[in-house]
Amino acid sequence: MTIADSLVGSFTTIMENELRGNRECTITPASKLVASVLRVMQKQGYIGEIELVDNGRGGKIKIQLLGRINNCGSIRPHFPVTRDETEEWVRSFLPSRDLGVVILSTSAGVVTHHEAREKKIGGALLAFVY
Repeated sequence: MTIADSLVGSFTTIMENELRGNRECTITPASKLVASVLRVMQKQGYIGEIELVDNGRGGKIKIQLLGRINNCGSIRPHFPVTRDETEEWVRSFLPSRDLGVVILSTSAGVVTHHEAREKKIGGALLAFVY
């Protein structure tokens, strides 16, 4: 399984558990990219606590769900965007200007499109959440 597939799988798991009304879900296998994206989501208030568990077989991540996610998904392929193109892509993935975030992988780490705009950097599109 590639890293991009693990990102898609993790968002699928999160959405299925959100729709069922579960308060917790587990993502396997864990990866650094998935953990970084989840930390950004946690910082934005979409998910609660994140616990990394090393089980000797790729690890897993336990997530506390808060019921605040309407939709989330991976953006594939991971389009490279410049700082000027970011707003155009945000409009195509989010339903409203003030609702949700697009997550990018940049030279400054994994950040939201708001942080990328503040730092005046571009990067690769990873995911959207609202």
